[in-house]
Amino acid sequence: MQTDAATRLRRPDELARGDFDMVVRRLADDIALGSDSSLFAGGGLEYASSRLYQPGDSVRMLNWRLSARTGKAFVKQYEALKRVSVYIVLDTSASMAVSSTLLSKHDLGVWIASAIGLMSQRRLSPVALVGAGERSTRVVPSLLRNDLWRAIEPLRVGDLGEATLLGERLRALLARIDRASVLVVLSDLHDPEAIPALRHAGHAHDCMVVHLRDPVEAGRLGAGFFAGEESETGRGFLAHSRSAWDQEDETRRDLIRAGVDYLALATDANVIPPLRHFLRARGGLQRGRG
Repeated sequence: MQTDAATRLRRPDELARGDFDMVVRRLADDIALGSDSSLFAGGGLEYASSRLYQPGDSVRMLNWRLSARTGKAFVKQYEALKRVSVYIVLDTSASMAVSSTLLSKHDLGVWIASAIGLMSQRRLSPVALVGAGERSTRVVPSLLRNDLWRAIEPLRVGDLGEATLLGERLRALLARIDRASVLVVLSDLHDPEAIPALRHAGHAHDCMVVHLRDPVEAGRLGAGFFAGEESETGRGFLAHSRSAWDQEDETRRDLIRAGVDYLALATDANVIPPLRHFLRARGGLQRGRG
């Protein structure tokens, strides 16, 4: 049986009735249910220096590179506890708003971005929301919930005329982040520049992608030949309904090879159990790089 938040998530009219804050709070509670209390806390400690290994030191703290270079065992030492910033990149382009179901990819992305942002702030990790369409956002991590709501507000309504800038936004974000962070990307990945940018992100940051998909994108259609138009560029094309549109497996393999965690979610399914399991299985988004 679906939880109350899961049921309410299927009703976009909640947005119009002003129940957004309440639904996001319930969704965040449902997703975080049973998760470790350190979720979204990041690596926790900042590397300072290394010293010679002493009996009783954990082997997990070994500095393997220094040990191999010197021939002696060294362990890493860390400074005071530091929280890792969480950057949530939300695709608001036209293809996200095109939908064959009551809940569009854009709607689902807004709900999940808001819930993950709230979960992060509850764990005292500052959050910045980055718009990956033509709408710009203030990219400054904050622990204030009002800052999160102000960032999400101009992105809540889908725009059928908005181009995708996911790859460009990711490259700009990576250029400005000066320390390892958590990156959460919510998109249908229609931007051809997105995968190369995500590969780059996976090498330097703890990066995960939630691939949002409409049921129509998952397989074949029984409609013969049809004329279509790419929602973001307006480019027309002719295709056959027996063509396989699904490239999920290829995308997953490509991103995982680059160190990026991947989850596909469909707009016609209950997203809470797979999302909860995904976050729990990957250690609560706290695997440090470096």
